[in-house]
Amino acid sequence: MTALLTRPRIGGAPDAYRAYSAHNYWQIPQVERLSEEQRFAIDVVAKVLPFKTNNYVVDQLIDWDAVPDDPIFILNFPQADMLDPADFDAVARLLRAGAPSSQVDEVVDRIRHSLNPHPAGQLEHNVPTLEGVRLQGIQHKYPETVLFFPSNGQTCHAYCTFCFRWPQFVGMDGMKFAMREAELLVAYLREHPEASNVLFTGGDPLVMRTDRLALYIDALIEAKLPNLTTIRIGSKAMSYWPYRFLGEEGEELLALFRRVTDAGLHLALMAHINHPAELSTAAAREALERIRETGAQVRAQSPLMKNINDSSDAWAEMWAEEVRLGAIPYYMFVARDTGAKHYFEVPLVRAWEIFQDAYKRVPGLARTVRGPSMSAGPGKVCVLGPAQVGNERVLALNFLQGRNPDWVGRPFFAQYDEQATWLDELRPAFGEEKFFFEDELAGMFAQP
Repeated sequence: MTALLTRPRIGGAPDAYRAYSAHNYWQIPQVERLSEEQRFAIDVVAKVLPFKTNNYVVDQLIDWDAVPDDPIFILNFPQADMLDPADFDAVARLLRAGAPSSQVDEVVDRIRHSLNPHPAGQLEHNVPTLEGVRLQGIQHKYPETVLFFPSNGQTCHAYCTFCFRWPQFVGMDGMKFAMREAELLVAYLREHPEASNVLFTGGDPLVMRTDRLALYIDALIEAKLPNLTTIRIGSKAMSYWPYRFLGEEGEELLALFRRVTDAGLHLALMAHINHPAELSTAAAREALERIRETGAQVRAQSPLMKNINDSSDAWAEMWAEEVRLGAIPYYMFVARDTGAKHYFEVPLVRAWEIFQDAYKRVPGLARTVRGPSMSAGPGKVCVLGPAQVGNERVLALNFLQGRNPDWVGRPFFAQYDEQATWLDELRPAFGEEKFFFEDELAGMFAQP
């Protein structure tokens, strides 16, 4: 196995938190290593896609000697090829000409709306109602799991360039999920006894002050809902700002975690870990250890992305290191069909090959991971791999989650296609006109 953890990165805690964006990234000392062309590319792409990083990522995760090919650099800093060449040129011409901001904004808005800002029916089909009112800060796609978007958690310590929730961060009207009212969340859960899990998501809920986050979590604990068994928190804080779990601020957050587990609820931190380098610092390892001491479980997940982690070496090492540190490998996702999709996408057959080669090289404790999984409109569809059925070469798939729970676990088959990168590019095998779920899904989507 190729060693990707090139060094344990031991750097001490920064003296202060410093965030960098398109407005001040030039203050980063290492940016002087970038060429004028690279800096201009950042300026152009950051007009369309969100850009934010911080001094921990810059100083302890990015290998500046490997820039521009370093995966953490690509994970944080906009690259020219993340936009279609024609779109890049359109913005670049305006910036070079010193065009007024209104003219730039008009072009940028057009480009953003062409990038499928809310894939898989998030806005149209996942937002529920309570007493006739749409709950814009909740998504409820699968019966057992409710996603909750606390309004103060709709940003991140740093933005991943692949993030499918990028519209949250660029101020697109009508595209942001957020909710302040803990009472509405509790009321909704009372009305939906099938929901046993609440997933706090964003953005990143762990950018919030602990007292703010506690308003929501304590409300759930105190409600003593008979159907609620699990609270999940989706976060990249362990990778992008592990000091959130350390020091005095960390003690307050960890005490909140203990309140959840002491109440008999299962607490799972859904850690977004995209590359082995994110596990290489002393701070990240200590953060993981302290989280687990509260009784919380850490599950690790990531999309598979070209230019960042599209090798079985990266995944095998990442899964093995996660297990060694006490995290549970959970999902390999297929990068969503939104934003800079063309830059990150990996064909489904190739994704399966990477998954299978990494999977066979790790011990059984790491084989809890599932994937490659597409979070598509009908549900989470897993690529099981190529198969030969009679005289036909096919691609086998099944549902890990479905809008109809009866779809889960049912294998189905697509024509073998080495170029397809998403479910809607696949065609049914064996001469069938439609996949088995399509008519029912169309009926669901046609409902008001």
